[in-house]
Amino acid sequence: MVNLFCRLPERAVLALMLFSACAISYMLRVNLSINIIAMVKAPGTQYNKTSTYVPTCIARAVTNVTVREVSEEKFEKLTSEMEPEEDNKAPLLEWDPQTQGYVLGAYFWGQIFSCAPGGLVAERFGATKTVLVSTIIAAVCTFFIPMVAPLDWTMVWLLRLVTGIMGGVIYPSLHCLISRWAPPEEKGKFIGSLLGGSLGTVLTWPLLGIIIQKWGWPSSFFVPAVIAVLWCALWFFLVSDSPQDSTRISEEERTYIQNSLKGLGNTEKVIPPYLQIFTSGPVWAFIIAHFGNAWGLFFLMTSGPKYMSSVLGFKLDSSGFLSALPYLARMLFGFFFGFMGDVIRSNKWMKTTTIRKSFILCSHIIPGALLFLLTAAECDVVWTVTLITFSLGVNGASSITNLANSQDLSPAFAGSLYGIANTIGGTTGFISPFVVGYFTHEHNGIDEWRKIFYIGGAVYIITGLTFCIFGSGENQNFIIDEKPAKSEKDQETGIENSAFDGDDRKNNTTQI
Repeated sequence: MVNLFCRLPERAVLALMLFSACAISYMLRVNLSINIIAMVKAPGTQYNKTSTYVPTCIARAVTNVTVREVSEEKFEKLTSEMEPEEDNKAPLLEWDPQTQGYVLGAYFWGQIFSCAPGGLVAERFGATKTVLVSTIIAAVCTFFIPMVAPLDWTMVWLLRLVTGIMGGVIYPSLHCLISRWAPPEEKGKFIGSLLGGSLGTVLTWPLLGIIIQKWGWPSSFFVPAVIAVLWCALWFFLVSDSPQDSTRISEEERTYIQNSLKGLGNTEKVIPPYLQIFTSGPVWAFIIAHFGNAWGLFFLMTSGPKYMSSVLGFKLDSSGFLSALPYLARMLFGFFFGFMGDVIRSNKWMKTTTIRKSFILCSHIIPGALLFLLTAAECDVVWTVTLITFSLGVNGASSITNLANSQDLSPAFAGSLYGIANTIGGTTGFISPFVVGYFTHEHNGIDEWRKIFYIGGAVYIITGLTFCIFGSGENQNFIIDEKPAKSEKDQETGIENSAFDGDDRKNNTTQI
């Protein structure tokens, strides 16, 4: 392993570590979504004596589906096989659906507070240290959850809140590293390495499903925590804040990076014109579209495994794998749509605004329509898994719609715009679990989830249409008052930087 890294250019090593950093971050983020299914006692049966028919889904695999009306006695016998067994080491918790929603949303409460200042922290204390310390703290919090969970759910909520605060600084820190390591002609590839989060979800849910089945739910917290700490050791030895700080880089590569970035560093540090930003229609259209995208992403992230397990009836190992499929699809579709966007722009087949609005059809409208269609699938497991997978899969087109739009509206303040949108969009991480808890508080069946999918589909479509009407792909030319005067040399450098920004930033996308 060491010899392999020694043979690779230091830039390639960094790209691999960025990809793995995103995967580890998501491993610590999404583990609770599937763990909570095994932690909590089922809130009663799906059977309801006052109802003439309540759909019940008992599935062992996609190819072996049982959907029928059953008596209360037989239903209890079937569902008892699916419930996790309680033992002295791993007691099941009596958390109602609303409490589960609060705990699941705690991570996102923390993230919205640290996302915006994350870049400043990385610049002040160093990006590598920021990632290292935040990952270790998040791993420690994850490790202690099984110990405090039987005591009080608020202690779990607090640990997840701290985990979210630590997770919120990861992506800004990684962008800081990219700005110091990536030559202009390679920056798009480095941005692509930030898609590791989807792979983290794809690997984590199936792995934890198997671990829970074999060793119980406490192990499903210990394993990600230990993996994260071991990864931190690799990060510490392989990643440096800049080529100047690296002891492993060759002089030839160091010189190449320094020469390619010469004149492209930070110029003036000015406060963004927030009044102009918050009074701009296209900016609000971008924020609204980003909110809709985040709703679909975080809704399936926090509640997808619960739906697969408690409604469709899959065991946790199958539930984890099937819940992860949409994220694999989203990653693959994201690469595909990103390539399409680059081809369209390089050939000048469409204007930027036309590209952004046209592909809203794929990133928002079609996913919303598929969620509406999902309400008709009921207990048809094959159709349900297919529709959920394609709904989040085609949402990968967001890589050339809302995720790229901040670069269009203001290249100089793209980071600030994305930080604002991601802070507001991050609220969906705790709003959607609350909505699920509200509707499933007394009964967790198909009828309740039908309402939840209606809401999700409506959010997708309404936010997408809003962007189509009010959105833009044009530079809004925000004016900065009282700018200090520049020397002639600074002005020339600024012109060069502006020219670079226009060409380079158009290919950059950012993952939530």
